[in-house]
Amino acid sequence: MAARRFSSLLSRSLAASSSSGSYSLLSSLGRSSGCGRSIHRFSTAAAAEELIIPPVQINYTQNLINGQFVDAVSGKTFPTYDPRTGEVIAHVAEGDAEDINRAVAAARKAFDEGPWPRMTAYERSRILLRFADLVEKHSDELAALETWNNGKPYEQAAKSELPLLIRLFHYYAGWADKIHGLTVPADGDYHVQTLHEPIGVAGQIIPWNFPLVMFAWKVGPALACGNTIVLKTAEQTPLTALFVAKLFHEAGLPPGVLNIVSGYGPTAGAALASHMDVDKLAFTGSTDTGKIVLELAARSNLKPVTLELGGKSPFIVCEDADVDKAVELAHFALFFNQGQCCCAGSRTYVHERVHDEFLEKAKARAVRRVVGDPFKKGVEQGPQIDSEQFEKVLRYIRSGIESNATLECGGDRFGSKGYFIQPTVFSNVQDDMLIAQDEIFGPVQSIFKFKDLDEVIRRANATRYGLAAGVFTKNLDTANTLTRALRAGTIWINCFDVFDAAIPFGGYKMSGIGREKGIYSLNNYLQVKAVITPLKKAAWL
Repeated sequence: MAARRFSSLLSRSLAASSSSGSYSLLSSLGRSSGCGRSIHRFSTAAAAEELIIPPVQINYTQNLINGQFVDAVSGKTFPTYDPRTGEVIAHVAEGDAEDINRAVAAARKAFDEGPWPRMTAYERSRILLRFADLVEKHSDELAALETWNNGKPYEQAAKSELPLLIRLFHYYAGWADKIHGLTVPADGDYHVQTLHEPIGVAGQIIPWNFPLVMFAWKVGPALACGNTIVLKTAEQTPLTALFVAKLFHEAGLPPGVLNIVSGYGPTAGAALASHMDVDKLAFTGSTDTGKIVLELAARSNLKPVTLELGGKSPFIVCEDADVDKAVELAHFALFFNQGQCCCAGSRTYVHERVHDEFLEKAKARAVRRVVGDPFKKGVEQGPQIDSEQFEKVLRYIRSGIESNATLECGGDRFGSKGYFIQPTVFSNVQDDMLIAQDEIFGPVQSIFKFKDLDEVIRRANATRYGLAAGVFTKNLDTANTLTRALRAGTIWINCFDVFDAAIPFGGYKMSGIGREKGIYSLNNYLQVKAVITPLKKAAWL
């Protein structure tokens, strides 16, 4: 399938509507009997449905170091699970500090002695393009594997995330031969130029909520700039990164340029963050873990760090809103990807004039949300990633109830198997409640009432986070006022979750440091060197 703009696939705008996707692979492989039945609204009794057998085989479970798949040095493995059932689907090599050491040594040798930083930028771009073509060829398998290991709807993985992965690598392939320095005028008889050089060995740690997309956000710009990489996958979702790394080598990537280590944060992750021979670190995950990563990087060799961290994004519905459209967009902003999205619109502020109508319709929309096996067509919401996240979300729901927020719908697990949670809506939420302050990372919508713009600006900004915000209004002046007043890295006006390869993404405050995607992401992986040469009898300066 062609790689289309992610903004047209993953976002919702004023004219948004749902669409059905192609299930070509599912149609021919792995369906269980009765797969066309047993799709449940969340209010249905326990989800006693037969699950579809994922139509993909798991072939890569070892670490990838210096172009070879190898067992962990310790010989240990760890289980990775199907969140639909909580059952083990594979055992993966458990990397630790020694595996990180070997991966970093391979990356260092590939950078210092190998062909990757020395080949022309055009040659590097061709390898990135060949990789994108291979991903497109294997996109059905990759989407199935992503759904199996993560729990996200297959349609989302196949129709939104795989096309974005392909588009991102096309984008960075285009940048590879357009990275250059400047000639700088200086006072005196000197020729001054700047060189933009690859930074060296990049350590990268990606999260579990968007494994393939985050792989692209990290790996694409680092390779385009000529760096080598050691990437640690999230322990919950190691499988697709290993698959696509194999495709990279089929595309002609030299050994040692991209190394993948699976393992746990306190062992493999900490070893990578604190490694003295890693020149740059990039991390996506929680703010609390980001603080640890930053400290480890500083205490080792003071390597520069890019952080994309948590959020508690406001979604502001103004008094002039078309309520039906606002409800649908606010629903998408929160519940997309089971609520497991760092920029989720998890604080829904609604003007008092439309609040009551909005609340009733938002509740009805949540009740209509289809929860079930993410491989089944029409399912909007799959399970949470694992038991830890499942229990965390339920604790926050209990906290909301105990804090006297009004539980409008949901509030419990869905079914009796796996990590499914009912779409949940709270009203009468106060700003000092935990559900209003903490990043829940689950399908829990909190609805607040406000009177005027000054009030909602103050309340929306009263958070330690600043990743994103959404504004729903017909008034251009209102949109402009909020755009400039809200302290967040991305503001979506009458849309949400519009992600394009060229649009930078990152946060204010404790939502991170630096920007991913677009031209800004290249700066993360480049050093700037000034070169000054005296001029003799210069004809001009």
